[in-house]
Amino acid sequence: MGAKKILLIGMAVGSFVGLLMTIISHIPLGTTSDGSKITLFYHWSGALLVIIGVPLLSAFAVKKIAEMRECCEPSLKFLIPVAYLTFLPVFGASGGAPNSDLDTLATIVLIGAIGGTFWSLPYMIGSLFRKTNPPKNEEE
Repeated sequence: MGAKKILLIGMAVGSFVGLLMTIISHIPLGTTSDGSKITLFYHWSGALLVIIGVPLLSAFAVKKIAEMRECCEPSLKFLIPVAYLTFLPVFGASGGAPNSDLDTLATIVLIGAIGGTFWSLPYMIGSLFRKTNPPKNEEE
């Protein structure tokens, strides 16, 4: 996979992480007795499901979409670490978001895209390094 595709796939994974996080964290599941909104994070099991599920679902979705569009075949060894490393700032931003306005939610998706691009940089550098230094043949 080329350097541009690695960054594009990383950006897509980050965007998916941000998008899923904004969607899942704002789904109302009911109200408590005092009238506050219950979301998936209300109980620890739901929060654990989000922490494990959102990055995995994002990685598998991007892999499937890239293969369906015949763009490239990204490895899950690349997608899963990028998704989990991107999840950390997205989780912090969504937890500390001041409101649920559209611009706030778009900012969380943008943070995911930037994070995915940033965490894809080591893979891109490794890809460029492998291209410029081909393995030497021991027979020569």
